[in-house]
Amino acid sequence: MKLGFVSAILPELPLDDLLEFSNLEGFDAVELMCWPAGKAERRFAGVTHVDVEGFTRGRAGEVQALSAKYGVGISGLGYYPNPLDPDPAVSRKAVAHLRKVIRAASLLGLDRVNTFVGRDWTRSVDENWPRFLKTWRPLIAYAEDHGVKVGIENCPMLFTRDEWPGGKNLATSPAIWRRMFSDIPSRNFGLNYDPSHFVLQQMDPVRPLREFRDRIFHFHAKDVRIDRERLNQVGAFAFPLEWHQPRIPGAGEIDWARFMRSLVGAGYDGPVCIEVEDDTFGRTLSGRKRALRVARDLLKPLIPVARHR
Repeated sequence: MKLGFVSAILPELPLDDLLEFSNLEGFDAVELMCWPAGKAERRFAGVTHVDVEGFTRGRAGEVQALSAKYGVGISGLGYYPNPLDPDPAVSRKAVAHLRKVIRAASLLGLDRVNTFVGRDWTRSVDENWPRFLKTWRPLIAYAEDHGVKVGIENCPMLFTRDEWPGGKNLATSPAIWRRMFSDIPSRNFGLNYDPSHFVLQQMDPVRPLREFRDRIFHFHAKDVRIDRERLNQVGAFAFPLEWHQPRIPGAGEIDWARFMRSLVGAGYDGPVCIEVEDDTFGRTLSGRKRALRVARDLLKPLIPVARHR
């Protein structure tokens, strides 16, 4: 089990500086973001630490050399668009780029790519399902051909008006996961598990761990604070950003000692990557680095010592 972080929180650092920071701060791994180069479509998107456009074995060798230089592993490649966007042009672009990310992971000798399933947020789960299958069956077959596992994050992507009412990601609950893995039974199709999204949905983040133990390929360590007073005023059907706040581990609702015991007890021994979307530390580079350090200091003692670098 390796402790790392999601590179999206340090977008201004080039890869060399990012890995140097990771080494100096005692992190074992980093999930590297692979968005298409250019303007971000939303916050925490648009970060490109590995540009997969025209990615070659030579470029893969350069990235591997940097990883080896600093002794910091790559937990996986990350790209989180909406492959089921109702605009066909947006969807096609997302799917095409996701294939490039999968290919780049293979060239890097990595076996994990993390992403979203996507969703047409104006339609029900059942109405999305035929398109989900049409899109994802060939994507997972492509991942199989390249020896790559695809981990779907369970974020509902349902926070603001433009994502209402269904959210922009189907894979939000155990009931939907069972259906997904039944219809696409590949062992290369699994989860990038984030417990904070269960707390947001008033669900137990521990309960699914054993059932889906073989499907958890990657793990995001993020917490959430529920503003109960505000929730009492506006109700759970208000846009969630009105009554919740993403926090780093230890600053929200999750009992991390209990959760990590359960995660280890379920047999998970993969990457634990801190995801920072916590504005209480400010939006400066120094503030975001401090957030990583604080979260690291909470989680490091909870990771089995025998497996720690």
